Amino acid sequence: MPQDGTKDSLVQFHNVNYSLPTAAYIISDLNLTVERGETLVLLGESGCGKTTTLKLVNRLLTPSAGEVLVEGKATTEWDPIALRRRIGYVIQEGGLFPHFTIARNVGLVPALSGWDQARTTERVRELLSLVGLDPNRFAERYPRELSGGQRQRVGVARALAADPPLLLLDEPFGALDPLTRASLQREFADLTTRLAKTAILVTHDVREALILARRIGLMHKGQLVLLETPEHFLTSDHPQARAYIDTLKLNDGGVQ
Repeated sequence: MPQDGTKDSLVQFHNVNYSLPTAAYIISDLNLTVERGETLVLLGESGCGKTTTLKLVNRLLTPSAGEVLVEGKATTEWDPIALRRRIGYVIQEGGLFPHFTIARNVGLVPALSGWDQARTTERVRELLSLVGLDPNRFAERYPRELSGGQRQRVGVARALAADPPLLLLDEPFGALDPLTRASLQREFADLTTRLAKTAILVTHDVREALILARRIGLMHKGQLVLLETPEHFLTSDHPQARAYIDTLKLNDGGVQ
């Protein structure tokens, strides 16, 4: 097993390929290290392999070749349930259970992990407050009674509930209106910094990547074609990066 990462590496991809039996490679020769405490944004168009990459981290998928390490251990050596309880997972609309109250949604993983009721209730209240939802108002509501932005806040709270070292976020703000999206982006950036969380976030929105990322991993046709800080991404001459940068100019009226 490769062990060339440092103690500051939380996730490592070593020569990872992933394909379906009847398809070409969805992920090809992926080598990547995610450092503790950073937010790595995977940027790319639909179908480029971003979500597949996330699912390789929490072992919803396993590599066709190569290996993925989480906390220095290959995902294939982890018990899948134990691994997933070490990882918070956030998708669009939060992926909440509609027939569970907000409190039960947020407290699900602690309850499954054997926390007692008092500890779970205290954690739920703490996290709802942390994401800006008054537990006295929201704990006993159901997801249908919340706005999209509120449901997304609950999704983030649930992902943090058992204090996992790693968060995976798949287009978490993509279904929201622009004002709500911008607000949650700022709050998420502040939250991950204050809690010193490691996050891998998938998006096709270059503005979101520039706001949230410590580093941007640009994916194209199943390959990682560029890995840069936001500042260096903006000055890159890689053609795929330039295509994204040009969309910023168009939206700002800089290009006619």
